[in-house]
Amino acid sequence: MKIALIGCGEVGHCYAQAWLAAGHEIAAVCELRQDADMQARVQSYGARLHATPGPWLAHVDLVVSAVFGYAAQAVAAQALPYLRSDALFADFTTASAADMRAAAAVAAIHGVPFADVAIMGAIALLGARTPLLTAGTGAAAVVEFAQACDIPAQAIEGQAGDAVQLKLLRSIMTKGMESLAVECLVAAEKLGLRNALYDVLGDIDRTPLTTFIDSFVRSHVLHAPRRLAEVREAREQLVDAGLQPLVLDGVERLFARTTQGINDARAAQGGAPLELPDTVQARLAWLTPLAEEK
Repeated sequence: MKIALIGCGEVGHCYAQAWLAAGHEIAAVCELRQDADMQARVQSYGARLHATPGPWLAHVDLVVSAVFGYAAQAVAAQALPYLRSDALFADFTTASAADMRAAAAVAAIHGVPFADVAIMGAIALLGARTPLLTAGTGAAAVVEFAQACDIPAQAIEGQAGDAVQLKLLRSIMTKGMESLAVECLVAAEKLGLRNALYDVLGDIDRTPLTTFIDSFVRSHVLHAPRRLAEVREAREQLVDAGLQPLVLDGVERLFARTTQGINDARAAQGGAPLELPDTVQARLAWLTPLAEEK
C-alpha cells in the first residue's frame, strides 16, 4: 500500500517505521518542517517531502494525518479534495469531536472514507503496539490495515469523533490518576511513608478497575458530606508538610458541590434522607445536573 503521511513528528515517525517494516511504501510526507533533519528522516523512508497538500496525494492509497489537533480540520480540508474516492483518510490527531466530524463531512462530500483514529495510550511506552480505537466510514478498513501490520486496533460503531471522545474520557481518568499519584506520592515521600502507603493501598490491587470506580459513584451520593471532612483533613496535612494541594483543591470543590446538592435535596423534602436506587445509572442521573454548568 502506498501511504502519505501528513505530519511527521513522534507519532508519524513511529507508525511510518511500523508500516515500512510490514512491507508498505511511504510514498510522501507533508511537513511544515523542511530542515535537514526532517529531510534526512523522509529520505530514510524512501519518500518525497512536501510542504503543503497537493495533487501528489492522488497517487496514494492511504493518507494519515498526524498533525496537532488544532490544525487537523484545516489539514483535512486542504488534503481531501486531492484524494481518489478509493483511497482512505485516517486522522490520528487529538482534534475535538466537532472538528473530527467537520472533517468527516468534507470527506463525505468528496466520497472518501474517513476514519477517526484514537491512540489509546502512550506511544513512548508501547510504540506502534499502542492500541488504536477507530470510528467513521473508514474504520473497518483501518482496523484491517493496522492488524495486518501487527498493530492492535478496534472499530466501534458510531460516527467520526466518537473514538476521540472516548480517548479524552479515558484521559480524564488517566491524567486525573496521574495527578493524584504525583500529589500523593510526593507527600508520602516527604513524610517518609511511601512504602507504607503502598501496603495500605493493597486492597485496590485486588479489585477490578471498573468495579472500583463504580463503587465510588454509588457510595459518593451517600457519603460525600463525611468524605468532604476527610478531604479537608488530607488537604491540611499537605499544607502542614509545606506542599501545594493542587489536585485536592479540585477534589474538595467536587465533594462540596455534592454535599450542597444533598443538603438542598433533603431540605426540599422536609429533612428526609436522600433515597436513590443503588445503581450507577441512577446515581449518575442525580449527579449530572450538579455537574452541568449553570
